[in-house]
Amino acid sequence: MATEGTTSFLVPVQAEDTQFPPGTAAIFFNRRMELNRDATILLLSVLQPSDYIDVMGATGVRGLRVAHECHIPVTINDRDETAIPVIERNVKEADLNIEVTHRDANALLSERSFDAVDVDPFGTPAPFLDACVRGSRRFLFVTATDTAPLCGAHKKAGIRRYFALPKNTEYHSEVGLRILLGALVRETVKYDRGIEPLFCFAREHFARLQVRITRGPKAADETLTHIGFVMQCPKCPYRHEEPGMVPETGTCPECGTRLDPIGPLWLDSLVQKETLDLMLSHLETIDLGTKKELQKLIPICRDELPTASFYDYHHIAQRLTVSPPPIDAVLQRLSSAGYSVSRTHFSGTGIKTDAPLQEIYRSISAQR
Repeated sequence: MATEGTTSFLVPVQAEDTQFPPGTAAIFFNRRMELNRDATILLLSVLQPSDYIDVMGATGVRGLRVAHECHIPVTINDRDETAIPVIERNVKEADLNIEVTHRDANALLSERSFDAVDVDPFGTPAPFLDACVRGSRRFLFVTATDTAPLCGAHKKAGIRRYFALPKNTEYHSEVGLRILLGALVRETVKYDRGIEPLFCFAREHFARLQVRITRGPKAADETLTHIGFVMQCPKCPYRHEEPGMVPETGTCPECGTRLDPIGPLWLDSLVQKETLDLMLSHLETIDLGTKKELQKLIPICRDELPTASFYDYHHIAQRLTVSPPPIDAVLQRLSSAGYSVSRTHFSGTGIKTDAPLQEIYRSISAQR
């Protein structure tokens, strides 16, 4: 028996002495995804959709929690016949009125629609994005755990799955999240729909999209204006953003090297600030196991600049052969020079700013 939030449920026994315990059980359950689930419970408590489907339920934990803690009508689906008895038992033990379906996810979402669709597969969500878009009326939530292809460590797999050019940069975690969001945009706009990111974030082992679906050709066209590329110098930290579906060629103004395009990816904000403010207010009244983490994560995400990359100032200090000053000192210097600047949830040593590279160099190498 396990408990998350205020919901208790049965999970299969795992071999805890192995490198990846969830992989040793017949039905998958990853305790390390509690933050992911807690964030969704908090968001859904604010959004209150009319109904919700957990497309790949496994033990059913996510759907169970939504029904019990958010009081939203829930459907839990899984195509694995061994998962269905576990889900049904958990539903019965919790005494919840939840619909349980045993279907292929793509087939089910081609026939039915739900106000909120949530897909959390083992690995890539790429094969399910099209059906999830068609089956979503207002909200779509997507988890990806194939961070290596998304972030450029497995480049060919990233190109195949997301039809984008990833690159293993110092800001690779942000590249992964934004490439995933760009892939979702391409699956959405072909149906004359658009998206509005509500709370999209990344942690060490997953990327999480939580978006609102908007409707109509104008919404789709407006969404496409946020797609483009990060043009990155392969030899120095210089980069710039370039909107559009096809990248222009260019050279680095710092060292003259040909720039590498990264994308297409999402170039704008990853969150809706008003929604995050509501979540923070509601967080005070809700019982979540990762509350302290969310109390730190949400404000950082809310205040992040919408730039599509960040600078790791420790890497730059190493390049400049100087000792890195306190991060607050760097932020203050850039702000005093008239530039926008923020920290980032992607990295504790990451800085987002619209300052030119030479100004960033000066802020890091300046004497204390």
